[in-house]
Amino acid sequence: MNLSQLSERVFVCGQVQANEMSELASQGFATVICNRPDGEDPGQPSANEIQASVEAAGMKFFFVPFNPMNPDPHMVPKFAEAIEQANDGKILAYCRSGNRSSRLWAAVSQ
Repeated sequence: MNLSQLSERVFVCGQVQANEMSELASQGFATVICNRPDGEDPGQPSANEIQASVEAAGMKFFFVPFNPMNPDPHMVPKFAEAIEQANDGKILAYCRSGNRSSRLWAAVSQ
C-alpha cells in the first residue's frame, strides 16, 4: 500500500484490501473513507467488504463514492462531513489510485 500524506492526519492511497485493515489500525489509523464506487473494476472489493474489515479492526468507515466521469457535487460536503466525524487518529481516504481522494481533500481543505 502506497500512502501519500496530505496533512497531519489525512492520507490517501489506491485500492485497499480487507486484509490490510488490522495493519492500518496498528499504525494509528482510526478512520477509512472509501471514495471508489462499487463495481468500477472486476474483482474490486466492495465497500461492504472493506467496511466489515475496517470495523472489525476497531476503525470507523465512511462510503463517499466519487465518480470522476459524472461528478456529484454533493460528494464534496459529504467528504467534509466524514472528515469532521472521523475518530481521533489518522484518516485514510482511498479510491482506485488516490487521485480522486486527493482532489476531494483539496476541495474541502481550502
